[in-house]
Amino acid sequence: MTSRVIRALITCAGLVALAVALSSCDIGGLHPIFPNPVSPNGQDIYNTYLGISIPAIIIFLGVELALLWVVIRYRRSAQPEGYVPPQLHGNTRLEIVWTAIPLLIVLAIAGYSFAELQKDFQPISNEQMDVTISGHQFGWDYDYQNGVVVHQEGTLAGDVTPFVVPTHTLVKLRFRGNDVIHSWWVPAISGKTDAVPGYDNFSWLKIDQVGTWRGECAELCGVGHSTMQIIVQSMDQADFDRWMNQQKAAAK
Repeated sequence: MTSRVIRALITCAGLVALAVALSSCDIGGLHPIFPNPVSPNGQDIYNTYLGISIPAIIIFLGVELALLWVVIRYRRSAQPEGYVPPQLHGNTRLEIVWTAIPLLIVLAIAGYSFAELQKDFQPISNEQMDVTISGHQFGWDYDYQNGVVVHQEGTLAGDVTPFVVPTHTLVKLRFRGNDVIHSWWVPAISGKTDAVPGYDNFSWLKIDQVGTWRGECAELCGVGHSTMQIIVQSMDQADFDRWMNQQKAAAK
């Protein structure tokens, strides 16, 4: 085995080890981009990620191992002087197979992903709470449709004002942009949803545990883009009712 092949194998092994190390850090979930989901639609997106990534990794490894086998098996140094490999000129059946299989895989991924988008990013009709989230340069407004609007301005100096929701409650989320396109993204809860001026997008959440989860604007929206942090805080219903009453009293 040549030194070049050995170096290639060592490099591949190092990359695999690095990927495993990064994905196994004690940060929860498979990766910091995909922490443990706390809302059913977040779980659906996580499952979609796995459902696409695992077959893709298997196919990638199969192709690379086959390529590596060909490189090693038919390397010039292992062949007799003047060796010419078999010359194959077309194989209709094989060409149909290696065209049809990738096409079927891509169509399956597209169908699976589209069905998931229709499930998790469409207006729901059985909500228990309705909140409109408006993005502006550079922050978010949360309108609870009852006279309470939480204004959150972006900052990097500390925690931003949280978006508070009760646990065990199906919350319909309506997204709007007041100036440019923003994108509301809390990985543990939902996929990123664009807030577009003049056009409403929708999602939802239902969190069954008390806690706090972080996100950020995922659309470059100006010089203050990095300040558009998001904090979602879930409370028990009684605590949420007290918090809501405080907000109503402050708004008077």
